[in-house]
Amino acid sequence: MLEEKNELKEGYLIDFISGKQVKETPEEREAVQVFSKALVEDYGYPKEYIQTRPQWRVKVRPSDTKKEYPVDIAIFTSEAKKEENTYIIVECKKRSRKDGRDQLEAYLRFSKAKLGVWFNGENRLFLLKSEKDGEVHFNEIPNIPIYGQRIEDIGYFKRMDLKPAHNLKSVFKAIRNYLAANAVGITRDEVFAQQLINLIFCKIYDERFTRTDDVVTFRAGIGEKSNKVKERIVTLFEKVKMQYDDVIEVADSIILDEESLTYVVGELQNYCLVDSERDAVAEAFEIFIGPSLKGGQGQFFTPRNVVKMIIDMVDPGINDKIIDPACGSGGFLVEGLRYVWNKVEQQGKEYGWPDHEIFAEKQKVAIRNFRGIDKDNFLSKVAKAYMAILGDGRGGVYCENSLESNFNWSDDTRSEINFGGFDVVLTNPPFGKKLAIDSDDILNNYELGHVWKQNKDNDTFEKGKLQDKQPPQILFIERCLDLLAPGGKLGIVLLESIFGMPKYRYVVDYLTKQTKILAIVTLPEDLFQPHTHAKTCVVICEKTDNVPDNYNIFMSDVKWCGHDSRGNPTYRINEEGEQILLDDIPKVAEIFHRKSAIKND
Repeated sequence: MLEEKNELKEGYLIDFISGKQVKETPEEREAVQVFSKALVEDYGYPKEYIQTRPQWRVKVRPSDTKKEYPVDIAIFTSEAKKEENTYIIVECKKRSRKDGRDQLEAYLRFSKAKLGVWFNGENRLFLLKSEKDGEVHFNEIPNIPIYGQRIEDIGYFKRMDLKPAHNLKSVFKAIRNYLAANAVGITRDEVFAQQLINLIFCKIYDERFTRTDDVVTFRAGIGEKSNKVKERIVTLFEKVKMQYDDVIEVADSIILDEESLTYVVGELQNYCLVDSERDAVAEAFEIFIGPSLKGGQGQFFTPRNVVKMIIDMVDPGINDKIIDPACGSGGFLVEGLRYVWNKVEQQGKEYGWPDHEIFAEKQKVAIRNFRGIDKDNFLSKVAKAYMAILGDGRGGVYCENSLESNFNWSDDTRSEINFGGFDVVLTNPPFGKKLAIDSDDILNNYELGHVWKQNKDNDTFEKGKLQDKQPPQILFIERCLDLLAPGGKLGIVLLESIFGMPKYRYVVDYLTKQTKILAIVTLPEDLFQPHTHAKTCVVICEKTDNVPDNYNIFMSDVKWCGHDSRGNPTYRINEEGEQILLDDIPKVAEIFHRKSAIKND
């Protein structure tokens, strides 16, 4: 009976607030449910104070004898959902910003609610209603209050008030669309991205260097003039540049106009980016650059759940030297640093270290043990700055072509990145149908840059002439092993076709002779969608000169990755009728270590 009751009808989804089944329209999926979750998870409002189904209704004209118009989301000041307790109303229709505002004003005019939100999944605005001399006025405000905060305190946050964000992607999408429509003097996505990255670094710097009880600098208040907001943020950015002058160029500046800057600050000010679930920089870059630009260079950012899975499986230690030779915006480096920092904290508590000693040890680990390379100047700069602000590992990120001979690298890079000098390599090298290395100078440096012919009599491979071209992923396998010390571990995302197509058998042969393969995890085709349909897998292996003849390999075939082909979250209903994210990836590392422990016993 329970299963029948909870069975989800085709074309329906479970409403986050009420738990009822509602028709799955784009508006419902991309706007109502997204903002409902944000109200609870990001703003902190209790579900009991929110009504979605049945929909709350409001008057739209004074003569109405009954409330005719339903609103998508209504928030109240208590569990008693009465007219006098109405606090915020949210409209989620697919209208233009102007039409959305007009509709929202109409709903607010004859409602007791003081605040209104219009959100269509791509754009949003916040309105404050006030009355003076018998007239109703509406003013755009930077955001709505978090739960427990007064309206007049919007933008007046102490560091302790900031909350981790759970869905930064929708926030960045709204920022992107606002800037595209309203920013003065900027038209190119790359410039938008650089400006937002600069502001994110200001935000993270402010979070790190503001005392718990002090008011943050990165804020925009009710009624505050935009020029004052920009003046404060520009001053903050100067501090960022002074603190990290080896990362951020002196010429870098905040060039967003005052109104646009205030909008961005208002959207981000509630959140603590340092503690948020996702890599804010990568999220921003994905939204702002778009698949048309990054797809050509194979810059498909590795989803955070996969990054964490690989790091958990490899299990780097406090003293391990770690590198990502295709680091992009630094996802593996940032998550790897967090993972190792947790071990530092555990060690510090075990030995009774004071907080300042734990902090000092964390900085030492970041500076001494983490390295990254990327050939894209913008991406390497982002990774460098993000590591600098988060963990002071800025000196370890270099802009080079990892696949070139290390003799072509700068002296600084060569002095810090030595072949055979790393305990752990974590990476997702670039892939794409149009990507190929055709430089003889590069190909000639690699065993895998040559043609290999199979001798069918003894099932061995013989090295032949130089390839005309080779996908960079293949060469990166060899380069990763070049970087590893004997006994070092590699965690790498590869195209599944490398292990399934006969033409790549020589690659598998090379890998199995150089390493002991510990695990292969096949990942869903939806993983990198909606950007690419590439089917990938994760390989965990250990570099060794003595590969056993026979040994067990952990194999896992992951079905669910947390989102579908459109990038929307995938859910199921459990026995309690709760909505559960369908994501098997976080379970893999635990099973891997459990199986390894049983085998070793």
